[in-house]
Amino acid sequence: MTDRMAYCDYNATAPVRPIAVAAVARALEAGGNPSSVHAAGRAAKAILEGARETVGRALGARARDVVFTSGATEALHLALEAARDSYGDLIVSEIEHDALWEATRNADEMAPLRVTADGVVDLAHLDELLESAKRPLVAVMLANNETGVIQPVAKIAARVREAGGLLLVDASQAAGRIPVDISALDATYLVVSSHKMGGPPGAGALVLATGAPFTTTRRGGGQELGRRPGTENVPAVAGFAAAFDASVDAESTRSAALRDRFEQQLIRRHADALIFGQGALRLPNTSLFALPGALAELALIALDLEGVALSSGAACSSGKVKSSRVLAAMGVAPALAKSALRASFGWASSEDDVDRLLAALDKVRARLGALESVG
Repeated sequence: MTDRMAYCDYNATAPVRPIAVAAVARALEAGGNPSSVHAAGRAAKAILEGARETVGRALGARARDVVFTSGATEALHLALEAARDSYGDLIVSEIEHDALWEATRNADEMAPLRVTADGVVDLAHLDELLESAKRPLVAVMLANNETGVIQPVAKIAARVREAGGLLLVDASQAAGRIPVDISALDATYLVVSSHKMGGPPGAGALVLATGAPFTTTRRGGGQELGRRPGTENVPAVAGFAAAFDASVDAESTRSAALRDRFEQQLIRRHADALIFGQGALRLPNTSLFALPGALAELALIALDLEGVALSSGAACSSGKVKSSRVLAAMGVAPALAKSALRASFGWASSEDDVDRLLAALDKVRARLGALESVG
């Protein structure tokens, strides 16, 4: 993927790391069902449990509290199901991923939690909602997938705990990019995803705090300690763990250097460019920006023709470019939101990718401006 284009869309999915490819291949060659008692089954079980140890260790959790799923969406839904008998009111931040927002927005007991203009959860509004909430379940992502803004989860957790509630944290974009520890965050449920960190798609995990409530209506063969029945996808899980293990702090430093280089040059070349969430703490790899007047829908097509891959925000809308709910929650004017583009970097990104992106943006904006003047 990165050999053919300047790939700057890691928040949508990261290119699979070679070490993850090798782990998947080894697991496929090993074969076996981890529930079988023969040698092949025991080998598969060893791979599965080794991966569970790796993911648990990376997140500060016990291995037995890691529940492997098909991805973050299933993990979020599994968490909602697990907590359903233990909460009364549901508080969900307005910038949550559609995987959670669409699953909860029509619930009678759901109260949306506002964010500031920088995309940070409004703690005063949270205090107000918690004051009248009964046994609340609060859902706040650790880092936003569009803006990269990091939420003050530890402060949120203290408030939720004082209110006698539970905390669900979607760490899909954060894990592998910044340190993520379920104990330090004081989360009840934590969700991570394989393909965001360079593992294969089709794998993720719901991580439980010790003693976290867990109710399920799912019945089957008893896999995942009875919490998620069905034969485990051992190859995908093996690749997931290998990718997680390969995510190191040095990568965050390098991604931050690339992101900063991009934003500094962007402002230098386009004085009217806007960067969303710039005043808040952000993921080191993410930049959500707008070139006013350049519609994202047209810009993405033009950039693709220039060999550059970007997104307009979340990439989970069946390939459609749609107005950003996150920017709307931040109070961004609809006309400006329609120009929003997201660049995100990662383990295989280079300065050449940044330079090609900047050059392509120069061309695309000039071209779109010419078209607009003709129209």
